Amino acid sequence: MTDKPLVAAEATEQIHDRVHVIPDRRIEFVPNVGIVAGDDAVLVIDTAMGAENGERILSEAQRIAGDRKLFLTTTHFHPEHAFGAQAFKAHATYVANSSQAEELADKGAEYVEMFSGFGPALAELLDGVELVAPEVTYMGVEARLDLGGVAVQLLYYGPAHTRGDQLVFLPEQRILFPGDLVENRFLPIFPDDDAVGGRWLALLDRIDALDPAVVVPGHGAPGDLGLVDELRTYLLAVRQRVEELNAQGRPLETIEATVDEEMRSRYSDWDNEVWIASAAKSFHAELAG
Repeated sequence: MTDKPLVAAEATEQIHDRVHVIPDRRIEFVPNVGIVAGDDAVLVIDTAMGAENGERILSEAQRIAGDRKLFLTTTHFHPEHAFGAQAFKAHATYVANSSQAEELADKGAEYVEMFSGFGPALAELLDGVELVAPEVTYMGVEARLDLGGVAVQLLYYGPAHTRGDQLVFLPEQRILFPGDLVENRFLPIFPDDDAVGGRWLALLDRIDALDPAVVVPGHGAPGDLGLVDELRTYLLAVRQRVEELNAQGRPLETIEATVDEEMRSRYSDWDNEVWIASAAKSFHAELAG
């Protein structure tokens, strides 16, 4: 990547009278960013990567909020979702689940180094980045924010894509921000051992139970529960092929290569194909117990 992946705050879209989205425009390492406006306070969902992106999002949030209080939350700790939080210090109250905070503390420096190695553009964005821990953390399944006329549920159902995955749900508006647990035509990322296919599938069932009308994915255009169905179909297909090939006595390397080839063909119009083999590895590890 030669150009820095920057959010385009001027492209902000209003998807509900209370909800704005700064779209990712399908730019790699740029997430969809949510801004939820209540009568008394405004919530920002995700910061994008690095202080420069954080400042762009903060400026847009302040434009929408006026003199209302600002809250910040992040769907998970990954750099393109949470490593712009330093821009919000002294401007917003940062809230997230305790598992996400712990994962940031455990892995944050490692992920700065990893992402900086992806090219000079990312290295520039992350140069001097400050890893900011949430000021307010919660344990258990749910925390609620009352923004004034808008209720927000912060939901933690356990790890799947990361250890601290968090759903942000507006129950009255039925709008869900699931982070990278759901994406639109991006294959799911299994970055380390905390990403587990079986738990991911179980969490998709929890998302179905919320019955959102609008799903704003971590990356890709907003949609509905059809995005969840598409992702589930993919994960089930990977699991089935891993189980079949394992039953035939194939070694892991062969399983990964076979599943990779088959899914690249089947999902040729989806991005992130580099992560197919890691999904196969995750399901294989579950078979091994």
